[in-house]
Amino acid sequence: MLPIAPVLDRLDANLDQSIERLFGLLRIKSISTDPAFAADCRKAAEWLVADLKSIGFEASVRETPGHPMVVAHHEGPSADAPHVLFYGHYDVQPVDPLNLWESDPFDPALKEISPGRKVITGRGASDDKGQLMLFVEACRAYKQVHGKLPCRVSILFEGEEESGSPSLKPFLEANAEELKADFAMVCDTGMWDRETPALCVGLRGLVGEEITVKAANRDLHSGEFGGAAANPIRILARILSDMHDDTGRVTIPGFYDGVEETPTQVLKSWEALNETAESFLGEVGLSIPSGEKGRSVLELTWARPTAEFNGIEGGYTGKGFKTVIAAQASAKVSFRLVHKQNPDKIRAAFRDFVRARIPADCSVEFEEHGGSPAIQLSYDSPFLTKAKQALSDEWPNPAVMLAMGGSIPIVGDFQTFLGMESLLAGFALVDDRIHSPNEKYDLSSFHKGQRSWARILDALTR
Repeated sequence: MLPIAPVLDRLDANLDQSIERLFGLLRIKSISTDPAFAADCRKAAEWLVADLKSIGFEASVRETPGHPMVVAHHEGPSADAPHVLFYGHYDVQPVDPLNLWESDPFDPALKEISPGRKVITGRGASDDKGQLMLFVEACRAYKQVHGKLPCRVSILFEGEEESGSPSLKPFLEANAEELKADFAMVCDTGMWDRETPALCVGLRGLVGEEITVKAANRDLHSGEFGGAAANPIRILARILSDMHDDTGRVTIPGFYDGVEETPTQVLKSWEALNETAESFLGEVGLSIPSGEKGRSVLELTWARPTAEFNGIEGGYTGKGFKTVIAAQASAKVSFRLVHKQNPDKIRAAFRDFVRARIPADCSVEFEEHGGSPAIQLSYDSPFLTKAKQALSDEWPNPAVMLAMGGSIPIVGDFQTFLGMESLLAGFALVDDRIHSPNEKYDLSSFHKGQRSWARILDALTR
């Protein structure tokens, strides 16, 4: 076993240099969604390859139909040492509106925003360049101290995460044999608060549907046809209203198939976070949860499935008033899935539910908007337990295991194409302003995040 203490000491000594290295990466305008920055995306990939090679990785830029991938490998102390795949993305969001930035988004700086609290500013500081460099710096310190890494390490850095990852699935499928490891590690998550690290153990899945209810063959005058002709807005409103009962549960038959109750000990750990309905909803001007009654806001957003309406359209929506019965009405509906809910079955059950409420002389059309299953890690997974202890050893407060209401598609892709579970550990904070002007990353996240990854690598090899 390689002693961890000197590695941590080296990370402390290297901090200033690691900040300068991050600044070098942050200065590259790797905006993946804008073709004007394609050369910058390639420049960022090449920068990472050069940096990884400098610490002994076999690294290369891999071509895709879009922006390139970065793939790197490093041997471990032995052929049978654990093998991990680390994932991050080097592309960033556009910076618009530029006038809202307090400084040049691609001129990173170290600023003190309050007494004793310093942050790194610049686009990508948190999402995701700062996060991915934590792991690189941990590997660098291991090599400087011990001349080797404690396990076998592969790295995959993507350049299209902020633009939908169109090249990722084909790349994983084509390179599955090379990229497969014992498990993956994903850094694109955050902490509970500035002193409490977190491991994400659950990600909700997603089903998106757009429905269009059609009635008459043209818009109708409501005075001439009102009361006699079917009104698609009324039909649609009834369908949407029928989807929830008075307790907030979804009424679609079979919707809760595969949904498991969250373990009691996990619910108690979430209660200890002291998040109330008032504190969670207060910042958006609300205070009363609208989901299933009798459940906390964290359980509702992290561990329960939902059906939400994301848009509705029909009839005259311009200024003034028009007495019309529309020929059609449409709605966009999304479902967040948990545990073992099957996206295909949810989609089919929803369509059956809708069709059963369409009058015989009317029709409905459906448009699919993607779908993915939920990701749920075992709460007693050995590598999760080790990582939790490693984080708890580094930070003032013990690490918490939480879930996320959203989705991180790469985790599902690793499971589908590589057959691997993922460890999700990141050090972003809710006030990092990712995707917004004035993005930042706390210096404490950058410093202790490096030490955290070193501790996790150490723990996973014991």
